Amino acid sequence: MNSLKKLGVGVAVLFVFLLYSLGIRHQNPTITKPSSLNNPNPTNNSTAKSTSASNAKAATTATAIGSATSSSNSSTTTSSNGQYKDGSYTGNSYDAYYGNVQVLVTVTGGKITAVKFLQYPNTHSTSVYINDQAMPYLQQEAIKAQSSNVQLISGATYTSQAFVQSLQSALSQAKN
Repeated sequence: MNSLKKLGVGVAVLFVFLLYSLGIRHQNPTITKPSSLNNPNPTNNSTAKSTSASNAKAATTATAIGSATSSSNSSTTTSSNGQYKDGSYTGNSYDAYYGNVQVLVTVTGGKITAVKFLQYPNTHSTSVYINDQAMPYLQQEAIKAQSSNVQLISGATYTSQAFVQSLQSALSQAKN
């Protein structure tokens, strides 16, 4: 009789654990917008919105470009107006735990005008959900900051850290 009670309690605990696991699995993570984007600079805001909207769509197809860990795709025309040389610069690929992150930075007039994701974690449904929300924020942050000094996105920490590293490597190629 005592072993029957233990078996019943064990089955009940297992059942509760399974229900809890299924409930947690189907909850979407919360992504928090960086506070620096709450009061955006009006001149950079329109650029950031149009850039992030087009980049989010282009990012899906850009993943097929490959997983090169380093490249320097740059067309350089020096600009005396900003801190970077004009051109497009590909950052190194960095591990974001569930996949790699690699960015392509476009500099025009010495300023960062666009940041595109060439690679990002997109093999798990949760990664897709998180990155669909976080990537536009990261792109806006980079354009607004004009550097790799961007706020990390709460809920997308690994992607944010890898983004900063890839952005840093791309911008190091673009330094005047």
